Amino acid sequence: MEIEIGKIIFRTILTYLIIVLIFRLMGKREIGELSLLDIVVFIMVAEMAVFSIEDPSSSLVHAIIPMVILLVIQRLTAWFSLKNATFREWFEGKPSVIISRGKIDEHEMKKQRYNFNDLMQQLRENGTKSIQDVEFAILEASGKLSVFERSSSSQEAISPDGYVVPLIIDGKIQPTSLKKINKSEAWLKNQIQQQGYHNIKDISFCSLDSNEQWFIDLKNEQ
Repeated sequence: MEIEIGKIIFRTILTYLIIVLIFRLMGKREIGELSLLDIVVFIMVAEMAVFSIEDPSSSLVHAIIPMVILLVIQRLTAWFSLKNATFREWFEGKPSVIISRGKIDEHEMKKQRYNFNDLMQQLRENGTKSIQDVEFAILEASGKLSVFERSSSSQEAISPDGYVVPLIIDGKIQPTSLKKINKSEAWLKNQIQQQGYHNIKDISFCSLDSNEQWFIDLKNEQ
């Protein structure tokens, strides 16, 4: 009995260290920003850890190997998400505009299975007293609601995307963002050239905020 208890203690400590290492290798993300894949991996790893501790007669290697496989899967999908925007949107989801310029989008709420109780609760958590105080509300892929309240100034945001429009990501023009601000690719190329950049493929990230301030970051810039 004492030997079995000692084995359980050893397995528990070793499994704990392995899980900590796996989560560290998965990268730093806040709990509220975990993707669907991250949550699935966490649950599966936790289940494997429980099984390995509850059954001291089984080989610990049988639990470690699936954990490592899950880590590899998570790293590969994270890499694909970084390289491919379509894969990233399909796999991790994309933000949904619930309130745009003070107007509630009921169709989008139904599409996301998001009801008014959810909306009111998250507005209260944000410290917003009333829907009429909201200019934009964006339901993030993580389920968090980003709220931008109406400003007393006459300056209005040009887009609901956090008051910042991502126009170029990883060298690729974002047609959806251009559509939101009623601009064309020709306009964007002209603006980029005026900023002193001639090749869009060399740009890692380009955005425009509500004050028409440009942010441009080049690929592999030191």
